[in-house]
Amino acid sequence: MHISFLLHNAYGIGGTIRTTFTLARTLAERHDVEIVSVFRHRDTPALGAPEGVTMSHLVDLRRKSPSYDGDAAEHARPAAVFPRGDTRHRQYSRLTDARIAAHLRTVEADVVVGTRPGLNVHLSRQTRRGPVRVGQEHLTLDSHSYRLRREIAHRYTLLDALTTVTRADADDYRSRLRLPGVRVEAIPNAVPAPACPPAGGDLKWVVAAGRLHRVKRYDLLVRAFAQVSAARPDWRLRIYGGGDATGDEQGALRALIDELGLHHHVFLMGAANPMEAEWPKGSVAAVTSHRESFGMTIVEAMRGGLPVVATDCPHGPAEIIEDGVDGRLVPVGDPDAIAAALLQLIGDDALRHRMGRAALAASERFDPVRIAERHERLFTGLLTRGARGRGNGALRTALHRTRGGVLDGAYALRYKAADMLRKGGSA
Repeated sequence: MHISFLLHNAYGIGGTIRTTFTLARTLAERHDVEIVSVFRHRDTPALGAPEGVTMSHLVDLRRKSPSYDGDAAEHARPAAVFPRGDTRHRQYSRLTDARIAAHLRTVEADVVVGTRPGLNVHLSRQTRRGPVRVGQEHLTLDSHSYRLRREIAHRYTLLDALTTVTRADADDYRSRLRLPGVRVEAIPNAVPAPACPPAGGDLKWVVAAGRLHRVKRYDLLVRAFAQVSAARPDWRLRIYGGGDATGDEQGALRALIDELGLHHHVFLMGAANPMEAEWPKGSVAAVTSHRESFGMTIVEAMRGGLPVVATDCPHGPAEIIEDGVDGRLVPVGDPDAIAAALLQLIGDDALRHRMGRAALAASERFDPVRIAERHERLFTGLLTRGARGRGNGALRTALHRTRGGVLDGAYALRYKAADMLRKGGSA
């Protein structure tokens, strides 16, 4: 099977890049796999090229490259195909419209996979007839703007399948969008087993990791740890993660740590790469997010042998943690509940060790081989269905074009009503 991934920028750093590389590398052990990056801004991928995978790019943004495209006149004109609702729209242009279209018109692949909403729209509109078209959702339907959700509802009908990283988000897509003929399936991200041994569970450290952003609610974790350190002053907390460009969140956290007198108990460690070597230096992990699209750090901690105390925010944690077995789920926004769960694990060595072993065992279901097999089954099933008669592709295209205005208006009314209801208003 020839599988082609279309990625925003394979040369940067980010969760979607990392998970795409992991999946592509694993699939490449059995299939012909390529990654086509829309942009290239450096000579080599920051995360290292995945072994066995062919890499190429469409727009060269390396200023010293003889094929530099940054000064092209068409690159100064806003994109017409890449949807305005996608947060990356400003980086796209008439040049990317043309380059992506040319690639998708000629791509020699059995399966073409898009990795963000804007690229999924390109797949639906521009892929030549023949390859199976699969869109991936790495965030959630709810996380997108109203404008982007309208575009998704309008354009995704021409995909063959859409994958989400949680069952809850798959349910949202099925219940809130009408995507006839589109298979919606939840397949979580893959997380490789760490190269280092798992945690022993006896080191008196709690570990948290992720970008320093308000959605992660590290302020709640710091406040909870004030209670932990008062009861168990021998335990400490490490928070790993880089801040944003302004450093506002990092500064706010440092001020809170000083205000609570925790400078000997809570440490901002900065970004760590790879993070897998840091998890075993602790015995308990904490994730206190207000919102998660999946919960990669939860799985990474469990793969390192740590039980995880996590807020039961929408979509991710409850599909990963079995409360009371391999970790604890606590209410969102409740520092007292976070502190109580941490103290439960800190105060009971046998429980902590038992949950750590259970977390390590449970995390094996996210092994890249298992996740790649699920994608492989999906792709094979779609190809088999197509071989029996994929003639409905032209029909779906015709319906999409002739009924587009009607569908767009219906979706607009439905989403306006849904948004108002979620905000407590009336439609």
